Amino acid sequence: MSHVPVSLADRIRIVLVGTQHPGNLGSAARAMRTMGLTRMVLVAPEKAPNLDTASMAAGAEALVFDAPVFPTLEAAVADCRLVLGCTARSRRIALEELSPSEAAARAVTAAAADADVALVFGRERTGLDNHELQLCHAAVHIPSDPAFSSLNLAAAVQVLAYEARVALLATAQDAAPEPDEPTEPPASHAELEGFFAQLSDTLAAIDFHKGRTPESAERKLRRIFLRAQMNAREVRLMRGVLADAQRMARLAGSSDS
Repeated sequence: MSHVPVSLADRIRIVLVGTQHPGNLGSAARAMRTMGLTRMVLVAPEKAPNLDTASMAAGAEALVFDAPVFPTLEAAVADCRLVLGCTARSRRIALEELSPSEAAARAVTAAAADADVALVFGRERTGLDNHELQLCHAAVHIPSDPAFSSLNLAAAVQVLAYEARVALLATAQDAAPEPDEPTEPPASHAELEGFFAQLSDTLAAIDFHKGRTPESAERKLRRIFLRAQMNAREVRLMRGVLADAQRMARLAGSSDS
């Protein structure tokens, strides 16, 4: 599984307002958990979580049963610096409208600036009321088919949670440290050739070829070391290893004589 910075995901909360069916709480929790979001907040649910909640959560029920419960949306988002309300298009409240991807990008940008963010979802039948919408900084509209626009609560949560996941992953990739730049340039041709000459001498000194012609093995070793793109310091290190091998070969030859 791809890794997402926990601190960013934890700054994004899913706020469910006036949820009417306990099973939908569980389905929403499952939708969140699959996308790496774990902060659920409940506002005046009509019914407390129950066995249907646990059944529909499929292992994510802790998000619901551990969720703080507030009497009003104002209380639930009091510490948030960005509040986005998921709603059908409405001319009653003049709010900036965002697509799910735009909302997710804005939410993650705010979270990256150490802001707590709320993605707010209303009641299954009636959504968010006018007062609740006025508490939001922008509205999020999921462009469903106008001929069949009714979207299940958990499905709406899944759409926003997925877009948040994509935005979080993109942020994590952008924030990843760049590979360390080489501290030294690659070894020069002359330095490499000096190393290869010493390597050839060392292989002969330790009787590596055992009577076979050395050309084939040395060509393969040459390709291996060229792929490594050693710098001058690394070449010196390898030549030190070869010098020790040559010294040990001389000592072994002296003891045999």
